[in-house]
Amino acid sequence: MTQFEEQVGAGEADPFLRLWTPHRMAYIKGDNKPANSEPDGCPFCTIPGMPDEEGLVVRRGEHAFAVLNLYPYNPGHLMACPYRHVADYTEMSAEETAEVAALTQQAMLAVRHASGAHGFNIGMNQGAVAGAGIAAHLHQHVVPRWGGDTNFMPVVGHTKVLPQLLGDTRELIAASWPDPG
Repeated sequence: MTQFEEQVGAGEADPFLRLWTPHRMAYIKGDNKPANSEPDGCPFCTIPGMPDEEGLVVRRGEHAFAVLNLYPYNPGHLMACPYRHVADYTEMSAEETAEVAALTQQAMLAVRHASGAHGFNIGMNQGAVAGAGIAAHLHQHVVPRWGGDTNFMPVVGHTKVLPQLLGDTRELIAASWPDPG
């Protein structure tokens, strides 16, 4: 009997191995997404009140913070968020805008140091129609990239393989964060 014939699961036996990612179901179902545009229930408003390890916060500033994405595209995917519940980039104060930018730069340095990222995708989706999963609270994505990191898994298997637990990733990046001075 081959490894494929031994595989247990729904459907007919085939040559594909299955990678189960049940934690992604929470994202698909919309768990942790606020039902409206109010701060109540907004994860980006709740996270700053948690201990760093629990909230996956890697750095706190005066007006904004950096937090690992709970549903990352790549290892080390984090976001810079203002503390204030604000949806649109044009609504941020000059201080919030500057600190989100500074945290983004520092995140790049920390992730490069911690994991040797070759490049980054950086950006924010403004509004649900633009792809913002949590449109009511602005957040800037910092997604590390490596040569060859887009392989057959996301293209064919619609699956992303992350080689490290989020808590371990948070610890590495937090320890690699540059001093602001």
